[in-house]
Amino acid sequence: MEATVTSKGQMVIPAKLRRSLGIKKGTRLYLEERNGEIIIRPLGREYFQEMSGILKGGGLLKALEETRREDRKIEEKKIPHDQGSR
Repeated sequence: MEATVTSKGQMVIPAKLRRSLGIKKGTRLYLEERNGEIIIRPLGREYFQEMSGILKGGGLLKALEETRREDRKIEEKKIPHDQGSR
């Protein structure tokens, strides 16, 4: 899919993606730059419930590290290993 950025830096997320990810008006998004790419994730109710439990126990760093490990695994599955870096 493709989107165009406006002069104000805005873009429209295609309806098909919004529906499949449950993104509605007011949904907060997490944006991360990784290896020259932009990763966008919706921050749903589950995310905030998970984070609120972490803050109480003081395990925020461990949770962040685990999330990063999971993200790396997902991204590694998407990128064929025989391609060189961009």
